[in-house]
Amino acid sequence: MMTQSANDSGWRGSKELWLDAAFDSLIDSGIEAVRIQTLAQKLRLSRTSFYWFFQDREELLAAVLERWRSKNTGNLVRQAQAYAENIVEAALNVFDCWHDAALFDSRCEYAVRAWALRSPEVAVEVAEADAVRIEALKAMFRRFGHDEMPADVRARTLYLTQIGYISMRTEEGEAQRMLRVPDYVRIFTGECPQARDLDRFFARRGYDPRQQGAADPGMVQ
Repeated sequence: MMTQSANDSGWRGSKELWLDAAFDSLIDSGIEAVRIQTLAQKLRLSRTSFYWFFQDREELLAAVLERWRSKNTGNLVRQAQAYAENIVEAALNVFDCWHDAALFDSRCEYAVRAWALRSPEVAVEVAEADAVRIEALKAMFRRFGHDEMPADVRARTLYLTQIGYISMRTEEGEAQRMLRVPDYVRIFTGECPQARDLDRFFARRGYDPRQQGAADPGMVQ
C-alpha cells in the first residue's frame, strides 16, 4: 500500500511516516542509519519531501528523542503513579512496562543509550530521564511507607536491574521471566506477593502459569 502511494505524483508521505522510519532505523541499525537520504530510499520518496515536515536532520533527531522520552519515561512514571492497594501491586504495575513494548520499548531504550555513548547531548537526555524515572519509583515506595533512603535504594535496585537487562540484551523466554516475577517482587519490595496480586498481573499479560506447567506462583517463601 505504501509503495503504491509513493508512486503517486506529488506524494510526500507525512511527518509521522518519516518519524516512524527514523525510529525504526535507529532501533535496527543505530544513529548513523538515521540519514535523510537513507530514509528517503527506504520510504521510496524524494529527499526533498523530507523538508516539508522537518527543517533538517537535527529537528528529526529531536523528534525521535521526544518520542522516546514521551513513551518510555512518560509511561514508566504513569505506571509508578497508578492506583495500587499495596506496594506489591504498585511494583507489578511498573513490571507491566518490562513486559509490554507498547508501554516501554526496550529496543528503543537500548538504541538511545548506545546513541548517548557517542553524543554528549544525548547522554544528558538519558541522565535526565534516569533521574525522573528513579524519582518516580522513589515516590512510589514512599507512598507506601518507606523512608527516604530505603525508598531510594529499592527504587534504584528495581530500575537498574531492568536497565541491566536492556544494556546486556538479556534474552529470556516468557515462562522463565514470569517464573521469576514473584521473587523479584519480594526482593524489590520486601514483601511477598499474594496469589491475587500475581493473578491480576498474569491476567493483564495474558499468561496462565498452569498451562506452562509452572509451580504455583503465589507460593513464595
